[in-house]
Amino acid sequence: MGLALIILAAFLWGVSGGIAAMLMERGWDPLVVSFYRGAIGFLCFAAWWLARFATIPRPDRTTVLWAALAGLGVAGNFTFYFLSISHANVAVAVTLMYTAPIYVYLISLATGVVRLTPGFVVAIASILVGVALLTQLVGGDRLSGLTLAGVAAGIAAGMSYAVFLFGFRNAAIRASPVVALGIAFLIFLLVLAPIVDHREVAAAPLSDDVHLFVLLGLFGAGLSFLFYVLGLKRASAVAVSLVAAVEPVTAALFGLVVLGQTLAPGQWLGMVVILATVTALGVRRRSV
Repeated sequence: MGLALIILAAFLWGVSGGIAAMLMERGWDPLVVSFYRGAIGFLCFAAWWLARFATIPRPDRTTVLWAALAGLGVAGNFTFYFLSISHANVAVAVTLMYTAPIYVYLISLATGVVRLTPGFVVAIASILVGVALLTQLVGGDRLSGLTLAGVAAGIAAGMSYAVFLFGFRNAAIRASPVVALGIAFLIFLLVLAPIVDHREVAAAPLSDDVHLFVLLGLFGAGLSFLFYVLGLKRASAVAVSLVAAVEPVTAALFGLVVLGQTLAPGQWLGMVVILATVTALGVRRRSV
């Protein structure tokens, strides 16, 4: 059940990525798009928290600190991801961001949460190869203009994702996932607010694209992160980080069906590698 919830969350993230691409094609700044994704997510969890205020226990100080750490991870992930795109390109940025399973596994290994097994090593390698093929980092002419700053920012995005993963896991264990998400997204907004274009932020609700911003927030944060945290409580951090790589597959299919983009043979192969790895991981965990 935990892995199924994570896959559903990753599917919604992929769809939200397609919606974000549509908004950016219409001229919206990427940071403004990200800001509204987090803002609508925060409103969803804040409303849920207020509606159940009498029944949801108040978070203790430790929970708030873990949730704040998760919020910093989300903010760092988005910020470094866009910096990587500006200094390199989308293919490099996405591939480097999905090195997160490596950092998650190393932290889990160092803290004794998991043991070094050939299965996890193969799964991590397969996910990274699949994402590289899907983004055409392998077999495509995408390395021109690559800079050290772009590579560093992409790696930092992956590390930030790992920080989010551990922060949310510890916060959700101690309190309601809704409370943890609300605190995390509040920190995200506080970090991102000073660096966005405030004129675009004010113009978005009055534009013809307001419905896309709402769908982006609901799919990219409101619903997906709820499924994600519920799944995180039922699956290991390493398995979650691997299964979440379904997101680029969904984003590629969205581009194919909705945006009219095409996929090269290597990209189809990458999708097969990712889905096969996710399926094998799910079957392995069910049999243990």
